[in-house]
Amino acid sequence: MAKNNLVPETPIANRRLAQGAQSRARLIAAARALFEKNGYANTSTEALLLATGLTRGALYHHFRDKKDLFVAVCEAVHSDLSAAIEQAANTQETPAEQLLAGAMAWVDAISQAGPRQVLLTDGPSVLGAETWVVLDERHGYQQLRAVLGEILSPRGEMSALEIDACASAINGAINELAQWLARHPTEAYPDARGAAMAALRRVCGNVLAAI
Repeated sequence: MAKNNLVPETPIANRRLAQGAQSRARLIAAARALFEKNGYANTSTEALLLATGLTRGALYHHFRDKKDLFVAVCEAVHSDLSAAIEQAANTQETPAEQLLAGAMAWVDAISQAGPRQVLLTDGPSVLGAETWVVLDERHGYQQLRAVLGEILSPRGEMSALEIDACASAINGAINELAQWLARHPTEAYPDARGAAMAALRRVCGNVLAAI
């Protein structure tokens, strides 16, 4: 019987992998804090290195350039928001109410200054519209389209293209509503979130007869 030719990983190799993962995570966390606070254009490579204590060589070992690091930050922010959407949706029983709860969770999260700066302000301009759309589709938009499919076409009555168009319409409204809510902070406009929720319900009601 032939022996396995794979060389087992050594403790040293495992330790190096762990250290590399830690360095990468530190870079992403530091970059996220800076990008959310100052924006992409106002965050220099030197500021990133100073915040992490890592060398330039360590930075370019993990990422090709600042833009590549920004993509990783976008992925991290999207991942957190997707988790918030899922958590909110899981508190509801029907797909229609899950849609509303998840959409409002996205609005609440993305209307905060940091996530809004990364995903709505810098994201499209830094990455380009096409790349940004692809990134968005892997996260919250995918969740939105899936639940819309359950509501609008439980037996496959609608085409995938029609469902995608409906998802795009609601997604655009959600992102714009997040910008509106950011301009109407709760401390100055205590009823703003309620108004946003009511508006979201009306928008969804024009697309979904179930709401």
